[in-house]
Amino acid sequence: MTAQTDLLYSETEDDLRAAVRALLADRAGHQTLLDRIETDSPYVPGLWKSLAGDIGAAGLLVPEALGGQGATHREAAVVLEELGRAVTPLPYLTGAVVATETLLALAGEGGPAVELLAELASGERVAVLAVPLSAAPDAEPRPGPTVAGVADAVVADVLLVPRADGLYAVPAGEATVEPQTPLDLTRPLARVTTEPGSGTRLADGDAARAAVRRGLLAGAGLLASEQLGLAEWCLEETVRYTRERHQFNRPVGSFQALKHRMAQLWLDLVGARAVARAAADALATGSPDAPLTVAVAQAYCSRTAVRAAEECVQLHGGIGMTWEHPAHLALKRAKSDQIALGSTGRHQDVIADLMDLQAPA
Repeated sequence: MTAQTDLLYSETEDDLRAAVRALLADRAGHQTLLDRIETDSPYVPGLWKSLAGDIGAAGLLVPEALGGQGATHREAAVVLEELGRAVTPLPYLTGAVVATETLLALAGEGGPAVELLAELASGERVAVLAVPLSAAPDAEPRPGPTVAGVADAVVADVLLVPRADGLYAVPAGEATVEPQTPLDLTRPLARVTTEPGSGTRLADGDAARAAVRRGLLAGAGLLASEQLGLAEWCLEETVRYTRERHQFNRPVGSFQALKHRMAQLWLDLVGARAVARAAADALATGSPDAPLTVAVAQAYCSRTAVRAAEECVQLHGGIGMTWEHPAHLALKRAKSDQIALGSTGRHQDVIADLMDLQAPA
């Protein structure tokens, strides 16, 4: 009998949300981000230490025995919802989820993977899996000395590099990291080059490939929560603005056409919340249906986030088109997320394949 999926937030998750939201409001508001993207780096100094170390968010997926918080993907999803709302430039998805989950798949073997996990859980170091941001969970990495489009590589201390003979942990100082120009300025990309044989081998062959797939699957599943948080902010900000903006001596939000657009977006958000929570719960419980649930969440949430961001820009009128308003940050993150960890079309293909496998003969 299949266990019932829990879509509700626990008191612990609500408390974690409040702590993360307060931190981001204080240290990484939208005006701060608009100022930061005018500099060489969008990352807010000291913010990672506060979130990862002081709040303990970096170690949520790591068991207490390995130096982490011993929480689950549900709690990590709450953190990503808040990071999505604020469009925060932090290596949380790439480091605290994808890289950490990859290492957790190898933790049973002990050795350097366990040692590195403890450092990641404390927030002392950041690791990034050296694959393109667009890499899908079911795709085989293409080993090679150079990989383009690696998200957050510019702030990584360690790069987890898939090669033909296994997975390696390469110190960032032993790699060449060349920044690239991304669509989403709050999630920097880079071209990473490593020398063959450099670094410490963490796993061989099949074990390495399975670990990478596990990391990417967790990343795709929790990316849906980031997209959910982004879409929620877009709707809330749009409702607030249309209540305050007046035309013909009445709030523009009172016009029926705009009411219908925002009401439809709210309905989309209800569905997005359900599938994002289902994906987080499936990952947390180790459900055998996790690949299908993750694919559904990604296919739905990526579309919803883009639509919410587009509506936010359009319903703000002229001001929504300006560089000074944060709506463009949300739109660019939504569009970037739409092709991150597998495109919408790729996830729809996965859904069709898995549903065919489950259909009765």
